[in-house]
Amino acid sequence: MKKDDTTLLPRFKKYLVKQDLSERTVKGYLDDLRFFSEWYEEIQNKKINWTKIKSFDLQTFRQYLVTGKRQKVAAVNRRIQALKRFFSWAHHFKLMKGENPIEHLRFMRRQAPSQPQALTKTEVHSLLRVVGQSSHGLSKRNYAILQLMLQSGLRIGEVIRLRFSDTTLLPRSGMVSIVNSKGHKSREVPLNVTARQALKHYFNQLGRKVTDSSDDFIFYSKRKEPLSLRSLQSMIQNIARRAKLNRIPVSAHTLRHTFATNYLRANPNQLVELAQLMGHDSLTTTAVYTKSSPTQLAEAVEKSEINIYGDH
Repeated sequence: MKKDDTTLLPRFKKYLVKQDLSERTVKGYLDDLRFFSEWYEEIQNKKINWTKIKSFDLQTFRQYLVTGKRQKVAAVNRRIQALKRFFSWAHHFKLMKGENPIEHLRFMRRQAPSQPQALTKTEVHSLLRVVGQSSHGLSKRNYAILQLMLQSGLRIGEVIRLRFSDTTLLPRSGMVSIVNSKGHKSREVPLNVTARQALKHYFNQLGRKVTDSSDDFIFYSKRKEPLSLRSLQSMIQNIARRAKLNRIPVSAHTLRHTFATNYLRANPNQLVELAQLMGHDSLTTTAVYTKSSPTQLAEAVEKSEINIYGDH
């Protein structure tokens, strides 16, 4: 293998970091590239030389993911995206000769996404009722977290990064400032009375004033450490299990979807506003909430029944 070839992945990593991508995104790209190299070396029985990869190799790899690994379209396209970015970078900086092997590799076509599944009002009530039974004095914290996500649609990462200085709680209005959110963009999200009251009760338990402008994190674990992503995910899943919610999987994403679904039901023509609240760059992402769910379609078909019965 050429010496230059062994340095391609480390150099590509440095390039990605300079693009101001998150650590998670950079790691994802590199993991997908290593997955490809392991597959290639296994079937070729030799070390990979990235500068010698051909379009046929990439097409064979894609077919392996679909028929051999039976991966879903999203997973296949994620790996293809990593390869596209890597080879486009290498070709642009003339680190490999000849045609860009990725040029003719296409993404898998996916079906139009269906409406994300959301909780019903009954399920939300069950969830919040169980939250009140949280142990270790965490009921007000957990209640504030769930209401914040249900009433404002914040991402799970945005919730755990919230600081007191990010919140504004007034008698008749409120706001949270989401700083350095997905895509390194900031936005302000209004808080309705339910979310404000939940936060106020939690602040009172902590002995904090609603005017607190410190940079301390708002949500902590029972060990007094900043709440982690995994801990919050686990908390939501445990509460859903105790509430015996089994119609759909319940996660932080489900709470975000529930907010978006309810927002559009109350404000049918405010897709642009919803995109702004949720921090979406494209209306296409937000438009998925306008699609009818299977249950809604079934109900519509029932209502459209032609009640004419003839002789059989």
